[in-house]
Amino acid sequence: MIVERLSLTDFRNYACADLELSSGPTVLVGSNGQGKTNLAEAVAYLATAGSHRVSSDAPLVRDGAEFAIVRARLAHGERRLSVDVQINRQGSNRAQVNGSTVRTGELGRYAQVVLFAPEDLQIVRGDPGARRRFADQLLVQRYPRLSATLADYDRVLKQRGALLKSARARRLGSEALPTLDVWDDKLVALGVDIIRAREALVRDLAEPIATAYAAIAGADHAPDARWVLSVDGADPDDEERIVDPADTGDLYERFRRALRDKRASELERGVNLVGPHRDDLLLSLRGLPARGYASHGESWSLALALRIASAHLLRAESQLGDPIVILDDVFAELDAGRRTRLADIVGEFEQVIVTAAVEQDVPPALRVGTVRVEAGTLAASGPVSGAGS
Repeated sequence: MIVERLSLTDFRNYACADLELSSGPTVLVGSNGQGKTNLAEAVAYLATAGSHRVSSDAPLVRDGAEFAIVRARLAHGERRLSVDVQINRQGSNRAQVNGSTVRTGELGRYAQVVLFAPEDLQIVRGDPGARRRFADQLLVQRYPRLSATLADYDRVLKQRGALLKSARARRLGSEALPTLDVWDDKLVALGVDIIRAREALVRDLAEPIATAYAAIAGADHAPDARWVLSVDGADPDDEERIVDPADTGDLYERFRRALRDKRASELERGVNLVGPHRDDLLLSLRGLPARGYASHGESWSLALALRIASAHLLRAESQLGDPIVILDDVFAELDAGRRTRLADIVGEFEQVIVTAAVEQDVPPALRVGTVRVEAGTLAASGPVSGAGS
C-alpha cells in the first residue's frame, strides 16, 4: 500500500498543503521546525488515529482553527481508497472511508503505517508506558477490533479508580463497596483479552526482532522481549520487583487472586494496582535488561529492530500489502554502517518516507525523490510533487 496523495487543512503549521507521492523512497528535507515531521505525523495518523509526539490531539490543530483535516488517497494494486479524518480541538474526531463514516479506531483496517522517530528510543530506555504504547499501537493495526477493547478497559479503569478514590476519601472498607466486585469482573474480562493479545504479539515478534537487530547492528546480541505482569507480582514502581509467575495456571484466576491480594493497598492508596496498565515489556540484550545496560548504539539498534520487525509482521499478515514505512529524522543519529544497513532493509518496502534536516545524511539509495520543506511550503524534485501554503 502507498499514499498517492496527502492533503492537509489546518494541520500543525499547514493552513493548506497537497503532496503527491509515488512508490519507492521519498525524502522530506528541511531545517528543524519547518514542518517535515508534521507531514510524516499526518500520514501515520491515518493508520493509528494518534500522534507519536503528543498524547492529545489538540496540538495537531493549527492555532486559531477548531479542527484539522487529513485527507489521503491510498493505493493497493488497482484498488483506491479515499480516507478523510477530521481532528477536532475538542470533542470526538470523525473519519470517512470512500465517503462512508467509520470509527477512528478502525482506521487500521484501511491503512497501515510503521513510523520510527527519535522518540522511540524511549521504548528501550524510558518508562513502561512507552513500551505499552508501542505494543498497543501495533496491536490495533494488527487487530483493529482491539481498539474497542482497549478503550473499554480504559473506561472501566477510570470508573474503578474513581470508586477507589472516593472510598479512600471516605475511609470506607471493601465491605461497604459491593459495586467494586462488579468493576473487578469487568476489569478481569477486558484485561485478560489485552494480556493474551500482547503476549501473542511478543511471541510472533521474537524471530523478526532477532533478524532485524542482527541486520541493523551487524552483530547478534540475542535480543529478547517478554512481558512481566502485575497479576504475577511485577511492580513498575519497583524495578527490582520483576518476577516470574509462581504458576502458569488460569489467567483469569491469577488476575482475580492478585486483585484480592491488592485490595487493601488499592483502598489505602485510591489507585488501580493490578492489570495490563501496570505491566511492562522487558527488553534485553545478551541476557541483560536493555534499559540500564545497553549502550546508546545498542539501544538505537534495538528500537529500530522493534519497528522493522513490526513492519515485517504487518506485511506477512495484511491483505493491504506492505505497510508504509516512515523514518523520521533517524539517519543523523546513526553511524555510517548502520545507515547503510538500515537503508538496505527498508528499501525493500513498497513506500518509504524519510525526513532529514541534511539530505546527505540519507544514503543515496533512498534519495530517489526529494521534497524540500520550508515554513510549510513544499517544493519537489524527482518523481514526486507538492504544494503548500
